[in-house]
Amino acid sequence: MLCAGRVKLTVCSQDGRSLITRISTPGEVLGLAATLSGKPYYLTAETLTPSEVNFIKCDDFLRFLHEHGDACVRVAQQLAQNFQTATEQISLLGLSSSVSERLAKFLLSLGAREGQAGGGLRLKLTYTHEEIGQMIGISRETVTRLLADFKKNRIINLKGSTLVISNRPALEALAGP
Repeated sequence: MLCAGRVKLTVCSQDGRSLITRISTPGEVLGLAATLSGKPYYLTAETLTPSEVNFIKCDDFLRFLHEHGDACVRVAQQLAQNFQTATEQISLLGLSSSVSERLAKFLLSLGAREGQAGGGLRLKLTYTHEEIGQMIGISRETVTRLLADFKKNRIINLKGSTLVISNRPALEALAGP
């Protein structure tokens, strides 16, 4: 159980490439699907910020679920959220026709979750270019080049870790339908 902090969950290929499946936040049970299915857990968890994690033995957790129906509902909600996130990521990776479309969709989804209004959609970019690339299946170099292109075309403004989507219609056009 992640009690504090943020954890990056990745899956790696045999040739060493990795894909970030999601960023976990406090309240999430890590390894939930593996615990419930009895299957191995194939993701790697890496803390992104100072974190507090509590470990619960599988048998104790399953017993707890049998005894507390409200906890089962919360588990179902988390599994549904994990499924929704995976579906969105599969769509992003598999249905995008270009790398610029992938990045545009990523920035728009990030803005929808974390953005603040005021002079365009403003958000704190807490991911490295490498991490963004690992989330959308492109190289770090491609992320850097595309962000520079978006900035040159006045679609975004990037100063330090603050990203402002200054031309949302143009970014939405890049993202496609």
